[in-house]
Amino acid sequence: MKYTAVGIAGMVGASLRYAIGLSFQHVWFYDFPIATFLTNMLGSFILGWLTLSLPRLKFLHPVMIPAIGTGLIGSFTTFSTFSVETVELMIVGKWGVALLYLLFSVWGGLLFSWLGYRFGSRQRRMSV
Repeated sequence: MKYTAVGIAGMVGASLRYAIGLSFQHVWFYDFPIATFLTNMLGSFILGWLTLSLPRLKFLHPVMIPAIGTGLIGSFTTFSTFSVETVELMIVGKWGVALLYLLFSVWGGLLFSWLGYRFGSRQRRMSV
């Protein structure tokens, strides 16, 4: 049952990421891959927050914890697309954009994960 739940949640997360990517195609015309960047930052924050929040929810079936964390958020964020987009920017000679994307993604992901974790920590202290 756990694998099925992770798989179904993964389909939802991947579909959400795909929808965000499509929506930005019509409004973002710059070289910086904003859809993947924003998706990864949001996912990093949410996963940091949920890491502390989900286990505390007594009404949530234990199978749902990996389904939401690994399935939904894991498929919503994408390291592979980030990597390919960075390489594609380098191949076409957009080294500055590639470097910014790399730096912003790594440091931004760490920052947003930390912020999500802090948000979850604050909620835990308030509920105790």
